[in-house]
Amino acid sequence: MFTIASTPQLYPLTDRAVVALTGAERVKYLQGQVTADVDRLGPGDACAGGHCDSKGKLWASFWLANLGEQLLLVMNQSLVARQLPELKKFAVFAKTEIDDVSDHWQVCGLAGEGLSHWLNHQVGDGNLWQGGVIIPVAAEHALLVLPKDTELPDLPRGDEQEWRGLMIHAGLPDMSAEHQGDYIPQMLNLQAIGGISFNKGCYMGQETVARAKYRGANKKAMFILEGEVEGEVAVNQDLEMQLGDNWRRAGTVLSACRQGNECMLLTVLNKDLDADTLFRIKEQPDSRLRLRPLPYELTD
Repeated sequence: MFTIASTPQLYPLTDRAVVALTGAERVKYLQGQVTADVDRLGPGDACAGGHCDSKGKLWASFWLANLGEQLLLVMNQSLVARQLPELKKFAVFAKTEIDDVSDHWQVCGLAGEGLSHWLNHQVGDGNLWQGGVIIPVAAEHALLVLPKDTELPDLPRGDEQEWRGLMIHAGLPDMSAEHQGDYIPQMLNLQAIGGISFNKGCYMGQETVARAKYRGANKKAMFILEGEVEGEVAVNQDLEMQLGDNWRRAGTVLSACRQGNECMLLTVLNKDLDADTLFRIKEQPDSRLRLRPLPYELTD
């Protein structure tokens, strides 16, 4: 389910927020706030990242892009109400402005076989395009962030549900407000997708993130589950795992997509699970889900 299309497709997204940092000290300020190494990003460069509280728990996971005169953070819209005030908390001491600029941008997914060739033909070298930016997120998958009044590329259209499925299939986290303050970055596999720098200077929550890497303090990771369900699957629903004849709570739904009775979802679980462990949605006792291999190597 939710396999990549045979040709590039465009997926308009309505649930993405865009936060912009401008001003002379935007890079220096963000460098001291997030897990990503902002200093190394030149104009057109992008990467995954996370913004933590002082205890290393995530306020947000996001995609970060450098547009030259501004930095853009693209994230789940539900995160902004709590995350943005935290990001702005110390900005009064820096020459930077931080704003929710979602109304000025449109965000779309791009995916399909041949996408790299299409982008080379349309965009050429670099990822800056038509006043916006292309953010590569996985092989033949990208986010397109363009000014609101810019005409979108003439490509076949897909829907948000399909895009969500592609992101889950690629093992890419999409954190929602329900999970703010629940996970450290490694629990969402941010280190596996280039979202954590262990060589940069201090940032909010760094001690916890470093301890998880160098002392083996983290026992959880994000996994893909797939199988059959009985009904709708929502963010934060409880998941149970089978232990003999009994079922025990294992985690909650981080993000999910569904086609008929088939479902694929992301969840945070203990890392020492057996590969054949059986799961179910707690409210759907006849549902059955199994682990799907992640498309990348999982290390701390």
